[in-house]
Amino acid sequence: MSIRNLNGRSRAWALIGCLFWFLFTLFPIYWVIITSFKTSLSVVGQARFIPFVDFEPSLLAWQELFGGVRGEFMNTFIASTIVSLSSAVLATAIGAMAAYALVRFPFRVKLAAGLVFFVVALGGYLLGANVFGWSRATAMFAAFGLALLLSLLVNRVRVPGPILGNDDIIFWFVSQRMFPPIVAAFALFLMYSEIGRLGFKMIDTYVGLTLAYIAFSLPIVIWLMRDFFAALPVEVEEAAMVDNVPSWRIFTGIVVPMSTPGLVATFMITLAFVWNEFLFALFLTNARWQTLPILVAGQNSQRGDEWWSISAAALIAIVPMMVMAAILSRLMRSGLLLGAIK
Repeated sequence: MSIRNLNGRSRAWALIGCLFWFLFTLFPIYWVIITSFKTSLSVVGQARFIPFVDFEPSLLAWQELFGGVRGEFMNTFIASTIVSLSSAVLATAIGAMAAYALVRFPFRVKLAAGLVFFVVALGGYLLGANVFGWSRATAMFAAFGLALLLSLLVNRVRVPGPILGNDDIIFWFVSQRMFPPIVAAFALFLMYSEIGRLGFKMIDTYVGLTLAYIAFSLPIVIWLMRDFFAALPVEVEEAAMVDNVPSWRIFTGIVVPMSTPGLVATFMITLAFVWNEFLFALFLTNARWQTLPILVAGQNSQRGDEWWSISAAALIAIVPMMVMAAILSRLMRSGLLLGAIK
């Protein structure tokens, strides 16, 4: 029911409730804005809400932020932008292809193949590292390659046991987001450290952080795009197959244009997740490729949390996401994303 359909007191109370909720949700943003223009004395004193009335605004926090006193803000902002955009683009592209394949093509994975992969990967790693004396990185790559090869061979032969289908594969993807992120972050840190000993630096690099974010984002991309691809009319693709159009041209020339609204929505959601991610950036960076959430969390000193600096940095960090949310909301209201999110 819309407020326009209400009359009299019902409409008045509905408008009052909407206004209260609007002020309630807007007040934290307002508080961050005015705090960024306060001095330390204005922050630690009694609450002050109105500039030029309760307190005298100051640009000290902004001068320190852009002047490099509070860290390399511009370098951090550029690093966040590059990593977030590239991760969101690559995750959306890879996830869209995987989701389309899971919707249009049947997959059959034998449970025995998965068990073989697990046993050979774990056993091969322990054997290589503890018996043959290989480095942990060498043992890891050798065990993973052998396990992958053997699992593919087992999946092609007739073996007893259950067979997993497309829905099971999708559930496996989504299940990766069910365990605590600290588990994956710590495991990635250990793996990147071992790879670094082989001469390929991964910690505090663009490649290492981007790959982590792509893996972190793929489950949500596949989940969102799968439902959208399933809603597309398959008759158009079948007509192209009759004309012997290759599968890759059907995907790029027919499916992608038809699914543009879903791709846009998924990209923006993925970008928001990556932009605001804290834990992976905390574990996998230390200086050059630190992101904005790390910079915001580090705005303190021996005196404790300096909220004026935190507010200025946080305001810069949330403005791009506010713009993205406004664009997404506008597209949804105009109907351009109709059916993009189930």
